Amino acid sequence: MCVKLPILYLTACFGTFCPGDHMENICGYLMKYTNLVTGWQYRYFVLNNDAGLLEYFVNEQSRHLKPRGTLQLAGAVISPSDEDSHTFTVNAASGEQYKLRATDAKERQHWVSRLQICTQHHTEAIGKNNPPLKSRSFSLASQGSTNSPGVQRRPSQNAVSFFNVGHHRLPTGKRVPIMQPDHLVDVREMMSQAEGQQRDLIRSIECLPASGHLTSLDQDLLMLKATSMATMNCLNDCFHILQLQHASQQKGSLPAGTTISWLEPKISLANHFKNGAAQNFPAEINKPASVREEQSIAEPCQLTREPEEINPDEELEDICDDKEDDLGAVEEQRSVILHLLSQLKLGMDLTRVVLPTFILEKRSLLEMYADFMSHPDLFIGITNGSSPEERMIRFVEYYLTSFHEGRKGAIAKKPYNPIIGETFHCSWRMPKSNVATDAGTNSSAHTPSEQVTLPKELEGQAEPDYYTVKFVAEQVSHHPPVSGFYAECVERNMCVNAHVWTKSKFLGMSIGVTMVGEGVLHLLEHGEEYTFSLPCAYARSILTVPWVELGGKVNINCAKTGYSASINFHTKPFYGGKLHRVTGEVKQNMTNTVVCRVQGEWNSVLEFTYNNGETKYVDLTKLSVTRKRVRPLEKQGPFESRRLWQHVTESLRDGDIDKATEHKRALEERQRNEERLRAETETPWCTKYFLKDGDGWVYHKPLWKTVCAAQTQQTDSN
Repeated sequence: MCVKLPILYLTACFGTFCPGDHMENICGYLMKYTNLVTGWQYRYFVLNNDAGLLEYFVNEQSRHLKPRGTLQLAGAVISPSDEDSHTFTVNAASGEQYKLRATDAKERQHWVSRLQICTQHHTEAIGKNNPPLKSRSFSLASQGSTNSPGVQRRPSQNAVSFFNVGHHRLPTGKRVPIMQPDHLVDVREMMSQAEGQQRDLIRSIECLPASGHLTSLDQDLLMLKATSMATMNCLNDCFHILQLQHASQQKGSLPAGTTISWLEPKISLANHFKNGAAQNFPAEINKPASVREEQSIAEPCQLTREPEEINPDEELEDICDDKEDDLGAVEEQRSVILHLLSQLKLGMDLTRVVLPTFILEKRSLLEMYADFMSHPDLFIGITNGSSPEERMIRFVEYYLTSFHEGRKGAIAKKPYNPIIGETFHCSWRMPKSNVATDAGTNSSAHTPSEQVTLPKELEGQAEPDYYTVKFVAEQVSHHPPVSGFYAECVERNMCVNAHVWTKSKFLGMSIGVTMVGEGVLHLLEHGEEYTFSLPCAYARSILTVPWVELGGKVNINCAKTGYSASINFHTKPFYGGKLHRVTGEVKQNMTNTVVCRVQGEWNSVLEFTYNNGETKYVDLTKLSVTRKRVRPLEKQGPFESRRLWQHVTESLRDGDIDKATEHKRALEERQRNEERLRAETETPWCTKYFLKDGDGWVYHKPLWKTVCAAQTQQTDSN
């Protein structure tokens, strides 16, 4: 008997299954991920409960033929994916994996439930038919120097015997007692001990020499590392289920949207991810104080997701200057890089790959976006252009000069991956006399057509002799990783709003990062909007001295004026060619006339050639950099970037990679666990500063809304 599952809808049975359900076969279409070239394909799957097999065919009509693929479910692990609500994986004991995608969440749940039941049934059957092995242990010392045939193995086989492996049988005739809720604390302690032993195992493997009879890159040892990590992840998932069951027993049935708290602070910053008020949890005495702080931050105030107005007067000029020119760590950690490369495949998505800590910059990705604004004089000067043509050219000049300061040094290092809900605030103060203006005009003067309508809160205040550019960024999504950032200069009626989704891939001896998203610059004085995209970034020569280059074509468009710009970031060819080369042109679309051409290097000298024959050179190495202004750590919120990552940053500055890794792991672990909790309890994530708008994200209180409201109020009063 086979229950056929339609593609668009399934009648799924949730909760407790009756014994008859165990033997009910199901079949239907699922999407199966094949490879990077082919991608996802529809295949017809059949779950054979009697045989414990998952089979698939090209289509339903070919099911009488030999299956295209078969997985033994005994000992398999069925895992719903956290990348979306439709995908799940079937990991067979043989190491083979099917990555599958259902039509919707209900269909996925039905398949996952039935697969797990079948897997459990056949796994238990194997356990009954095959008694456990007798206790045994291996060690290199026990091998001795004997020449018996049983000891003569290929070198990689000795890798297994490097560690003690024990199998223990439970006393016969004794029934395993049912786990009581108050035993969960003991289980947690045992789990912590197992995690410590697993870390010691990994450390022992990584301390082996990179060459010789037994190396850290031995295939069996790499498999042992992967297996031990997968085992601990599986145990953590099982423990998580026990905690949920205990919580449900205490609270009764769980209504939709309920957030379940852990029995002890396994997941830190729970309050932040629940978008609720602060709660106090007992600290874990076995962890360092700073790690306990990261896992359970006790704040005197309530932690909310309400937008916070940052007072620029509280911000101080940034004195932090973390240049990333240290090659020592990269040289010392060469074996770690080799080990990481041995586990990557060409084209693999690195979004979920945990990279070693020593390659990190001492700043968050959100702060890196802020550093693109390090030339606020050029940014503010855009709106001072006397014509649409000049404003477009000024925007191209600002755009091309922003990437140089966004990089901290010549070494390609990776900024911290922001956790969901992380924010970064800063501002810049730029003397009005330093902002480029048109010939014969003053920086603080405006033509009649460019009168500035100030928001109500700024009216009546004495006009300062400087412009203020305010910046805010927020990590609005974790999977996919999307950041939103917004900057505004109220005095000049201009703002920019952007969202970026970073997609990184392994390309062999380099790593490529695609910046998916769009930005819009609003010049409200002129009623103009400039849409733009960002180039791809590449970390080259990752085994020697890694360096960064940009590549790809980006476009800048202004629909109102009809001006556009096309910019090409050229990657270095294999033979010859210059590094960091960029070319571009600005044209009037109506007449298809090129009004300006640009060429040069985005981190060195740029040459602008105008259609009247004039030429302008911009030396980026001599451009003045305006330091951003940031609130001191003690005034920052617990989820602002610098305060959130302060222990990681301090450890990196001290050169303590192990300690930095520990702090980083604590932050990442709580994010994964809280995301799983939100998915299980169907609790949506609420952003703080940005709102979803179609496929993008928009700042909750953009300047164009504020100015529009002020103009409307002024009109009504007149």
